[in-house]
Amino acid sequence: VTVEGLGTSSVQGDVRFVNVLESMGCQVERSPGALTVAGPPQRLRGIDVDLCDMPDIVPTLAVIACFADGRTTIRHIGHLRLKETDRLAALGAELTKLGAGVAVRDDGLTIDPPAHPRPSRISTYQDHRMAMSFALAGLGIDGVEIEDPGCVAKSFPGFWEAWERMQTP
Repeated sequence: VTVEGLGTSSVQGDVRFVNVLESMGCQVERSPGALTVAGPPQRLRGIDVDLCDMPDIVPTLAVIACFADGRTTIRHIGHLRLKETDRLAALGAELTKLGAGVAVRDDGLTIDPPAHPRPSRISTYQDHRMAMSFALAGLGIDGVEIEDPGCVAKSFPGFWEAWERMQTP
């Protein structure tokens, strides 16, 4: 996936998410005006990461962790309990539906990927980031359904249309 307009010259802090993906085994190409991420040659690997300064990407990483070999621990994110919903509790509940082993702590999450992922109806808690992040689960698990998909309107009203365009070759 290439994201144009988000590159090494960006002041957007979450641009560093590619570093996290790279540590999981993804291939990353960087330029001043774009970033390209390709999946690893084998499988993703679990990581231990502090995301205090990138809280908005935690739901995405938590879902991606379901497809990694090994445990992923996300630290210093207790402030996610104060977002649109208690995102730590919400992530714990929804990842568990998929079959992941999840430990929710005061300040973080530990995720053990599911041995046998389960199709699930995912609650969004009226939280746009939950809906968009769990859309990723549907790429690897048949039968994932997102409740209240319209909640994405808060930040990206055209998300589902853009998502469909990315799925169509």
